Amino acid sequence: MKALVFHGEGQKSWQDVPDPGIQDAGDAVIRVDAVTICGTDLHIMKGDVPEVTPGTVLGHEAVGEVVETGGDVRSVRPGDRVLVSCISACGRCRFCRENRFGQCLGGGGWILGHLIDGTQAEYVRVPFADLSVHPLPHAVSSEDAVLLADIFPTAYEVGVLSGRVGPGDTVVVVGAGPIGLATIATARLYTPRRIIAVDFAQSRLEAARAMGADVTAGADEDPEILVGDLTNGLGADVVVEAVGVPETFEQCMRMVRPVGRVANVGVHGKPAALHLESLWSKDVTITTGLVDTCSTPLLLEMMAAGRLPAAPALVTHRFTLPQMEEAYDVFSGAAGTGALKVVLGASSHDEVSVPAQAP
Repeated sequence: MKALVFHGEGQKSWQDVPDPGIQDAGDAVIRVDAVTICGTDLHIMKGDVPEVTPGTVLGHEAVGEVVETGGDVRSVRPGDRVLVSCISACGRCRFCRENRFGQCLGGGGWILGHLIDGTQAEYVRVPFADLSVHPLPHAVSSEDAVLLADIFPTAYEVGVLSGRVGPGDTVVVVGAGPIGLATIATARLYTPRRIIAVDFAQSRLEAARAMGADVTAGADEDPEILVGDLTNGLGADVVVEAVGVPETFEQCMRMVRPVGRVANVGVHGKPAALHLESLWSKDVTITTGLVDTCSTPLLLEMMAAGRLPAAPALVTHRFTLPQMEEAYDVFSGAAGTGALKVVLGASSHDEVSVPAQAP
């Protein structure tokens, strides 16, 4: 088969690799119909995730069809259309029993495209399939479903739930990429007083407003002054860091109010300063985390019911699977291309089309 293979910092290629097969009784092999590229994949390409070794197939988000299952798999069978979660869960260890799948001790967690071959390929082997793939209803298209593999559960769990967004809060989201936009969309479910989006790219601020941000701050504005003005100098109740660089993390810490919360979602490859000389007395809560994807079934129901923004709001570029390297170029150059989420190989999902009725 063909797959996108990581060859070391800054190096990748779409090339022939061996077909995946069943290695464990809990595995499923999925034919990939739709896949996307994550900001974390760009961090891998920059060398920020040294655990990823050369020769690894990248990617951890996909929608596809089950083609083979191991003998212990009970929840899906060949022919089923499924969502492949970015997190795999053994279901037996202490953390899985607490629904903290991202911290799985039994061989799961974030392994696809990280510790084992991932989803940016024509086929992918998914361990622990009973808990790590989700059958899809016909009402959810492949393009919509792939948004639920990572960005929506990550934004909702690591940003909104960890940040304890509540009614009447002032919420600042720093970084209006796909994760930041999904954070805005899911934060709105908790009726905050206002949501402020911060980003340098005007196209992303426009997308943030379309997603429900009440106020935006761009390159020509000082977001710290803006937040101070809107909160009478108090600061934001919740600040979500969705970039992953030291400067934005430190900026978040300056915008949060006393007794406020900072939820870090961004993937950091360098140390960030924690200025305890100014924070020690402010009773600020800082959370970090890897998504657990325990919310995926709920989010899938909400997507099917039309309660979450679908692909037209977030997907800006579409490619075929063989255009993987071109898709990386477009996604990594988002400042110039305006890319938000890119999707490769998505089918039209004709099964849900309804013929027009005669007048």
